[in-house]
Amino acid sequence: LTPYASSILLDPEYGLPAVKVKDEQAGLLLAYEKTGYDATTTSRLPDCLVEWSAKRLKEAGADAVKFLLYYDVDGDQAINNQKKAYIERIGSECQAEDIPFFLEILTYDEKIADNGSLEFAKVKAHKVNEAMKVFSDERFGIDVLKVEVPVNMNYVEGFAEGEAVFTREEAAQAFKEQEAASHLPYIYLSAGVSAELFQETLVFAAESGAKFNGVLCGRATWAGSVPVYIGQGQEAARQWLRTEGFNNIDGLNKVIERTASSW
Repeated sequence: LTPYASSILLDPEYGLPAVKVKDEQAGLLLAYEKTGYDATTTSRLPDCLVEWSAKRLKEAGADAVKFLLYYDVDGDQAINNQKKAYIERIGSECQAEDIPFFLEILTYDEKIADNGSLEFAKVKAHKVNEAMKVFSDERFGIDVLKVEVPVNMNYVEGFAEGEAVFTREEAAQAFKEQEAASHLPYIYLSAGVSAELFQETLVFAAESGAKFNGVLCGRATWAGSVPVYIGQGQEAARQWLRTEGFNNIDGLNKVIERTASSW
């Protein structure tokens, strides 16, 4: 799929062999964070891959460093202060190596277990947009924010499969507020929704006034290959990627061309 994408994001623990076979015109982002978090607490403190540094990621061919942070803007302030200090360190490290720093923010609520719930949907815009404000401060050294759309579209009028909780106007307002939340370039993650819903969401975001600068997503493009691989094997999965996977990324590229803004 890399001939059809401007870049690829890989995990250096498992993805380095793919660096050698990606399209030479595709850029490379390497992830710096350890996957997952301690589920026995609500803190979700960040941690780097212990055998890596910004210097080593750059030496491995990275054009940019990506780090994922779980953040609850209304959470324990002592915990949030630790997270801010951690991001400051990574920002300083990337600046020292003269390599762009992409911060991926995944929001949550310490008191709500299910991010897909209606309860969380009601506070999501606040969580996402306020987190963007926090990490737009130049002290963090962030070049690009990778963020969620500020609304769970499954609860929005015209998108909801069940009962809609938010009107289209209310959803549009959340995107307007997101646009005002940061002076930094920001790109959207797909959060594992279907390719169709993600593309429809991008159109809605642009129509609502969000001047997002692109997307950095995986599952909305290739997730369908996983059950094919499990059920039919490697070659069938490759064929799926060449056909359905290509169609997903080609369709996404066409939507981005008419919805995303150049920085």
